[in-house]
Amino acid sequence: MSVIVTDTGFGSDDWRGEALELASDTAPETLSEAAKGQDMIVIDFPSVADGRGFTLARLLRVRGYTGRLRARGHVIADQYAMARRAGFDEVEIDDALAARQPEDQWLFRADWRAGDYQARLRG
Repeated sequence: MSVIVTDTGFGSDDWRGEALELASDTAPETLSEAAKGQDMIVIDFPSVADGRGFTLARLLRVRGYTGRLRARGHVIADQYAMARRAGFDEVEIDDALAARQPEDQWLFRADWRAGDYQARLRG
């Protein structure tokens, strides 16, 4: 099973449609074409140390993707604010990670705009 993390905490997966699944090593130049007509894109995070998914999410948003964007896999609570700033709407984690990092740890980072120093600099 899995847990969906949003700014309001833990929830279950309510997505019933098809989603395009992208690996973290997806070539950035293929994103625009792949995203066309997709209501949801899921980007896999095979390791907590593999941050390429954040770059893919940011590129999708910069290139105009407005659909639902989900990070799935090895994303930890400390990375939640970064995931949201990169453009993800939600994070999908497994039950084991949810047990190790309970909902309160994710909610602590739910005000992801508060620590955005880049936004303050652009201000």
